[in-house]
Amino acid sequence: MQARVRAYLTALQARILDALEAADGGRFRRDAWVRPADAPLQGDGASSVIEDAALFERGGCNFSSVRGPSLPPSATAHRAELAGAPFEAMGVSLVLHPRNPHVPTVHMNVRMLVAHPAGGAPSAWFGGGMDLTPYYGQVEDAVHFHCTCKRALDAVDPDYYPRFKLWCDRYFFLKHRGEPRGIGGVFFDDFTEGGFERGFALMRATGDAFLDAYLPIVERRRALPYGARERDFQALRRGRYVEFNLVWDRGTLFGLQSGGRTESILMSMPPQASWRYDWQPEPGSAEAQLYTAFLPPRDWAAVEL
Repeated sequence: MQARVRAYLTALQARILDALEAADGGRFRRDAWVRPADAPLQGDGASSVIEDAALFERGGCNFSSVRGPSLPPSATAHRAELAGAPFEAMGVSLVLHPRNPHVPTVHMNVRMLVAHPAGGAPSAWFGGGMDLTPYYGQVEDAVHFHCTCKRALDAVDPDYYPRFKLWCDRYFFLKHRGEPRGIGGVFFDDFTEGGFERGFALMRATGDAFLDAYLPIVERRRALPYGARERDFQALRRGRYVEFNLVWDRGTLFGLQSGGRTESILMSMPPQASWRYDWQPEPGSAEAQLYTAFLPPRDWAAVEL
């Protein structure tokens, strides 16, 4: 089981990196690592990061496979019966922060965890998804991203997209501000339905759809002109991204609580972000339109262009 998932994940990471490097023209720094014998977690992985490149101001696409003596609280919040069990976790996680504010930030993650409770059989579950965080919304991009997610999940089960789209809208939400992080996508966690094969199929459907969902948007927006105003708004919205990752994201909490590799965990942070006291967009502006027309959840896959 673990060998099959690892082979898929390492191939997925390589495929995505090749495509992103072709789009950017730059190279990811590829940093293979093995946890030391006295570390809280054992295992290995490969962190791949690009910074200050033509297209991506910062981006990362990481593979990790780790094991530890006890599941951290963030992993058993909904599975109390597994608290304290030894575990294995593996996955691919990526975040891309483009330089041009007209190109959205994107996040994708697919993962499997296996717990080994004392006296019981191993318990495996899956998680993952992808979501889009635009700074200047475009209906065409939102529809494309969601329709690609829907087609991918429909091939596994037609009930999954509406279910996991709603979960995504609810999960990537800054509760302390009362606003979504972006326009969503799909998100699932603690997935055990149908056993290993169904969960593995859902993981593959999600991972395999990423490049088709994101790269056409990049190509449409990467050459649009921008100036200081757009960069300033991008930095403000990136601040919201940082807030979510550090306050609410279960993946960040899992990595930090379990003693994971800090540099790999925090590669999701943008290179520049800013905060202003009680900032509000100018009414009727393109910045205000993000809040009124794009951040409120919509059934983007049903929108006709």
